[in-house]
Amino acid sequence: MNLAELNKVAQAMVAPGKGILAADESSGTIKKRFDTIGVESTEDNRRDYRELMFRSNDAMKNHISGVILYDETIWQKARDGTPLVEVIKQSGAIPGIKVDEGTKPLPNCPGELITIGLDKLADRLAKYYEQGARFAKWRAVIDIGPGIPSFTAISTNAHALARYAALCQAAQIVPIVEPEVLMDGDHDIDRCAEITEFMLKETFQQLYYQRVALEGMVLKPNMAISGKKSAKKASVQEVAERTVKLLKDCVPGSVPGIAFLSGGQSDEEATAHLDAMNRIGGLPWKLTFSYGRALQAAPQKAWAGKTENVANAQRAFSHRARMNGLASLGQWKADLEKKAA
Repeated sequence: MNLAELNKVAQAMVAPGKGILAADESSGTIKKRFDTIGVESTEDNRRDYRELMFRSNDAMKNHISGVILYDETIWQKARDGTPLVEVIKQSGAIPGIKVDEGTKPLPNCPGELITIGLDKLADRLAKYYEQGARFAKWRAVIDIGPGIPSFTAISTNAHALARYAALCQAAQIVPIVEPEVLMDGDHDIDRCAEITEFMLKETFQQLYYQRVALEGMVLKPNMAISGKKSAKKASVQEVAERTVKLLKDCVPGSVPGIAFLSGGQSDEEATAHLDAMNRIGGLPWKLTFSYGRALQAAPQKAWAGKTENVANAQRAFSHRARMNGLASLGQWKADLEKKAA
C-alpha cells in the first residue's frame, strides 16, 4: 500500500469547494426514480441520464471531485463510444465504485440488516482499479426503532466496513466508509445523535483493529437529524451544532475529510445543513457532500427522458452542484436558490 498516494486521492476527493456525486443507484433504485418521471429503466436510458451529468462541464470541472459509479456504469461507453470512466477523468473528477452488494436480514436480529459483498471483494477491487476506479464505497445501514439498533447490528456492520476498508487500501483504492443511521423513523435528534455516536465509535474501533490507515480514507456519515416522522424537527443551526460536536467526539483528526450523505433530506435542507456546519469553522477535517438524490432530483425531473431537455437538466445539475460547492466553503445563501429559480 502506498499511503502517500492514497492520501493524495482522499485529499482530492474533499478538495475545497468540491464534493462527490453519488451516481451508484442499484438497478432497483434507479427504476424507482425513473418511474416517478415516466422513463423506462433500460440500459441505454440509464447510460444517457448518467452521461448527461458527467458531461455537465461547469458542474464537473468546478464542483464535483469524484463520482461513485454502479457496476453497470463503470463498464459502459458513452453514446460516442468513449468509456464513461474516461468522460469523468477528462472533466478532472475521479472515478469511484460502489462495491457492497446490498443488505440481507441479520440473523437473530428482527428488523435489522447486514451489508454483504466481502467474498471475492479483493478480486473485484483489482478489476475495478484496472478499469480506473481510485476510490470505493460500502454502505452500512442502521435503523432506529423500538428496541433497535442492537449491539449485534452495530458491531457486525462496523466490522464489515473495516474489513472492506482494509481490502480497499491493499488494492490501492481509497475506501469511503459509510455507516448510515437512517432518518426514516419518528425519533428525535437526541436519539439520532446517540445512535450515530455509538456507530461511529464502534466503526473507528474496528478500523483500528483492521489496521486501516485513517489518512487514506474518507468518512461518509449521516448528520444528527430528527427522524422524518418526528413531531419535533430540529432547526438548521441545531443540526449543524449537534453534528459537529458528534464528529469532534468520534472522528480522529487524521481523517482527511467527511463527505455527508443526504439521506432523504430535501435538496435545500441538505445544502443548508452543510453550509451551517462549515460556518462553525475550526475543524480538523474538511466537510463536504457526497449526495445522490439531493444533487439529482432536479436534473432528473428536468430531463424526463427527452433529448431536447438535456441542456436544461445539465443546468439544474450544475446549479445544485454549485450550491453544495458553496456550502462546503460556508458561503451558501438561501437567496441564491431564489435567484436561480
